[in-house]
Amino acid sequence: MARYYFDLHNAEGPTRDEHGTELKSREDIPKEVTRILLDVARDELPAGDRMTIAVTVRDENGEPVTVASLVFSNEWLDVLR
Repeated sequence: MARYYFDLHNAEGPTRDEHGTELKSREDIPKEVTRILLDVARDELPAGDRMTIAVTVRDENGEPVTVASLVFSNEWLDVLR
């Protein structure tokens, strides 16, 4: 098992993961990232017309291994008429 750290970047700014999560393998990272992004999206969307939520994953040495993001964009069509 390896420990990975999931740093969140959202409307409130960056939040560094100080505890980490143990995963069986690197292949489990996308599932965990997806869970985090969806949980944050449920809590924060729609907070405005545009929002990006991102998670940067670091390994046990603090080195970044991947970054994933979720982008929300809303356009009001009735104001374009």
